[in-house]
Amino acid sequence: MNESAPRPTRRELLRAAPFAALSTAAAQKNSGARSRPNVVLVISDQFRWDLIGAMGLNPMNLTPNLDAMARRGVLFRNAYCNQPVCAPARGSIFTGQYPWNHGVWKNGMGLAETAPTLAGALRNSGYTANYIGKWHLAGAGAGKKEMLGPVPPERRGGFLDLWQASNVLELTSHAYEGDLYDNDGKPIHFSGTYRSDFITQLAEKFLASAKAPFFLTLSYLEVHHQNDIDKFVPPKEYAGRYPNPFVPPDLGPLPGSWPSQLSDYFACVAKMDETVGTIRRILASKGLDRNTILIFTSDHGCHFKTRNTEYKRSPHESSIHVPLIVEGPGFDRGAEIGELVGQVDYAPTLLAAAGAAVPSRMEGHSFLPLLDRQTENWRNEVYFQMAEFVTGRGLRTPQYTYAAMAPKTASWRQVRGAEEYVEWIAYDNFADPYQHVNLAGRAPYKAQLDHLRERLVSRMKETGERAEVTGCWFPYS
Repeated sequence: MNESAPRPTRRELLRAAPFAALSTAAAQKNSGARSRPNVVLVISDQFRWDLIGAMGLNPMNLTPNLDAMARRGVLFRNAYCNQPVCAPARGSIFTGQYPWNHGVWKNGMGLAETAPTLAGALRNSGYTANYIGKWHLAGAGAGKKEMLGPVPPERRGGFLDLWQASNVLELTSHAYEGDLYDNDGKPIHFSGTYRSDFITQLAEKFLASAKAPFFLTLSYLEVHHQNDIDKFVPPKEYAGRYPNPFVPPDLGPLPGSWPSQLSDYFACVAKMDETVGTIRRILASKGLDRNTILIFTSDHGCHFKTRNTEYKRSPHESSIHVPLIVEGPGFDRGAEIGELVGQVDYAPTLLAAAGAAVPSRMEGHSFLPLLDRQTENWRNEVYFQMAEFVTGRGLRTPQYTYAAMAPKTASWRQVRGAEEYVEWIAYDNFADPYQHVNLAGRAPYKAQLDHLRERLVSRMKETGERAEVTGCWFPYS
């Protein structure tokens, strides 16, 4: 039952090179803005990690552009969200903190104006911070009007330069029509153009005159389902392209919505890949690719109502495992990284890459040393929280997924945390990669589960949560 650290892949051993461009961040900071890399962060909503062809798990060739990005840059095989739902995950990406501390522990809450943010830290270091797309971090404020209307500057998480966004884009738009809002809160209406294409057009206009160094976030609603019709809506030219899709093995044995939705979801994935290809071409055509770090990731995955009655609020791989590919200065090394990284690590990493100071309140850590195979001080596990559908806490290690839940919390009762959690789910991902055999409550595994419980409680206490995990949801047998 002992765990082992992931072995370096052949690509790592052959292609990993000294991380000179980023290990000299201080020198970059003092040598002028032109030597500092621009940063473009692309977020695709609800994108499953295993659909990227470079992962070697899906045979449908849905992602040729992302695969090319991975061949050039760095593919992180084990990136995880710190809460599998839109707003809390995005809060962790932009603050480097866990939901318990950045305050957005469920959808509909806003980042505190005092929260440390990636955008704010980069602006303090001389970058502009620009945002296009879905935000989801403004909070309810005065009510529905603020949720659906313009986001005031103080609720933009430090993105105080270009702002063309909607707080809840899934509620202010459909695939071919809708609204974003500009810096002054005026609507930016689109009609007749597919939503992701419209956002990319806005990005191209920005990049045509952007002055370095800049930070640009492109936050797409795709590949998320359209909420009011509960369907995935690909562009018209992609409709019906995948009538008999490959079924991911975690889904196949389980009832859910995947039989009717997987074809359209795959079409949305293929369109999102095309979008990434367009962004890469735009950067290259303007000569920006040589000095721009490009990141592709997602806020969470999608289990198609197989693990509960919605899409992602669960501790399973299909919910918490996210794609992460990075290319650009310092990352162009054709490498794969097997260590586990979390969304709280994104902000410290990008700040380090930009030569900017990392706020002390950020709880994540830069994963730049992993690129040079400096792994000895890396804690190879990811702690995650849940506060919608269930109130729970969990730990993903190289071998195990372990999660506990509050025993008296009714389904969909949303609370920040509990005083007591009960062991709920445990998977041996080496023996059961598709997570169909729950080991919680099984006597032969009690010693290992006790160890995982201790580690989970330790991580909870690190974030400031004083709670215990006691007993098991199931009687041991």
